[in-house]
Amino acid sequence: MVKVLIVEDESMIAAQVAKYITHEGYQPIILNSGEKVIETVKLQLPDIIILDVMLPVKDGVTCCKEIREFSDTPIIMLTAKKTENDRVIGLQAGVDDYVCKPFSAKELMLRIKVILKRAGITNKVADSGLMLDKDGFLLKFQNSEIKLTNLEFSLLKLLMHKPGRIYSRELILELAYNNNRDISDRAIDSHIKNIRKKIRKINVEQNVIETIYGAGFRFIALN
Repeated sequence: MVKVLIVEDESMIAAQVAKYITHEGYQPIILNSGEKVIETVKLQLPDIIILDVMLPVKDGVTCCKEIREFSDTPIIMLTAKKTENDRVIGLQAGVDDYVCKPFSAKELMLRIKVILKRAGITNKVADSGLMLDKDGFLLKFQNSEIKLTNLEFSLLKLLMHKPGRIYSRELILELAYNNNRDISDRAIDSHIKNIRKKIRKINVEQNVIETIYGAGFRFIALN
């Protein structure tokens, strides 16, 4: 299910947006300040973020800059400021789109759908046929299984969590290997290579981990 993180301190606006989000079959996650935005993004892995500029504790522009240090998750910024300079500051921070207050929830939903479509994110649950068994660090397919290392398991679990989503090496280091600071970009490539070999050993002929030149890797569900 597509997850939409809504960071908005005005409860009525947040509730209205969440209502439309739910109606579309998406899962809303609501925060009323910027305090736990980074923690929530890392834990919940939202597919898109609706971020107000004026927030308690930490403002939206600061949150956006910090998110962009480890994630390319699309961000739509809500703002009451309409000057060109304010929009430029937001765009420089990494915002994908702007919606000025007051706004129509229907218009916001249209913008969300456009960005999700552009990013290749859908609300369909992908059944890849591959299964991860966390108890034994096993990858299973039909009647076959193979053991993965701890790091291989963490990496594949991250990629499979959002089929079609591109994860940069920086994001993989942040989300999959956050407790292993000595892991390098070269080590990630080595783990990807080993995972592909193991996937082939359990009779999966399709390349389910695609390398996107200059961007990173993504998991492709089996046809």
